[in-house]
Amino acid sequence: MRDPLVERMRGFGTTIFAEMSALAVATGAINLGQGFPDEDGPAGVLERAVEAIRDGGNQYPPGIGVPELRQAVAAQRLARYGQAYDPDTEVLVTVGATEAIASAVLALTEPGDEVIAFEPFYDSYAATVALAGARIVPVTLRPEAGRFTFDPAELRAAVTPRTKIVLVNSPHNPCGTVFTEAELRTVAAVCVEHGLTAVTDEVYEYLTFDDAVHLPLASFPGMRERTVTISSAGKTFSVTGWKTGWVCAPEPYIRAVRTVKQFLTYVGAAPWQLAVAHGLRHELDQVEGLRRSLQAKRDRLSAGLESAGFTVHRPQGTYFVQADVSPLGRRDGEELARALPGLAGVVCIPTQVFYADPARGRRYVRFAFCKRDEIIDEAVERLRHGL
Repeated sequence: MRDPLVERMRGFGTTIFAEMSALAVATGAINLGQGFPDEDGPAGVLERAVEAIRDGGNQYPPGIGVPELRQAVAAQRLARYGQAYDPDTEVLVTVGATEAIASAVLALTEPGDEVIAFEPFYDSYAATVALAGARIVPVTLRPEAGRFTFDPAELRAAVTPRTKIVLVNSPHNPCGTVFTEAELRTVAAVCVEHGLTAVTDEVYEYLTFDDAVHLPLASFPGMRERTVTISSAGKTFSVTGWKTGWVCAPEPYIRAVRTVKQFLTYVGAAPWQLAVAHGLRHELDQVEGLRRSLQAKRDRLSAGLESAGFTVHRPQGTYFVQADVSPLGRRDGEELARALPGLAGVVCIPTQVFYADPARGRRYVRFAFCKRDEIIDEAVERLRHGL
């Protein structure tokens, strides 16, 4: 039978996360691949979801999202970043950040347009751009002085008359980079100079470490009116299965994104929206505790990976550590990742799948540290003995 899948999507099979998680189940390996915590978020957030279900909040919410969550998001942006958004016209609730990004790209690009993204990039970016019939143009992040960064000249050279969007992920998955003020000023200058829209993925906005500070691109001069800012509750409150995200943007952008979003999922689950609204209003002190805990876990796993022979790039944020396999005498991270469950009983993600050209990321694998300490310690012991 001829493959019924449309040509533009034939390069996208089962996501690497589903594939490697299935491998973990099949082999009994410890799953340090997919970025989901193995501990629940704040009890108050969870209890509010239960209350919402019991109180009858189980029917369709408004298409733009429940007022309580839109108001809480607007209040959070103002309190944390000094950004004022109208909750009735400039905030849209989505089914996670993945849907928000997809809706934005589908709403704002035509076939043949170009979307600049910093690689390695989360795998949904390239798939979404392909769905839109557009083309993704990578600007590569490379290690420099202990962190991954980009060459401003490469960013400027990536812009063509077909460029519509610059897609920015900070804190960055999988590199763990938190873009600096200088880096963001460069991105802002390029957007303003060329009249480009920025779409920002800020889902790890609370999970930064050491002295790294998350700065929203929309807060830079000339960017508020051209930025679609996206975040979500999954990482902030350790409820990745709730798939509750949001978009903040000027009203014309919200109208455009909502036009697409309403035909993808229509609405997200009302109880989760009410619970997340409670979290943003009342539980952010718990998130600071989560941030400190994750920083300690980052250090724990980084030290363990180094003791097992990897070169580790210690992240400034997110859930993930980038590890270089070449000190182990390996040249191919994907080859090692697929062998690792059998060798050591541990699953990771080969970072090369997040590059337009896999060769540029061949020597890296990604490990998640959003796990209990005893799980991290057991994984490290397995790696020490299995490699």
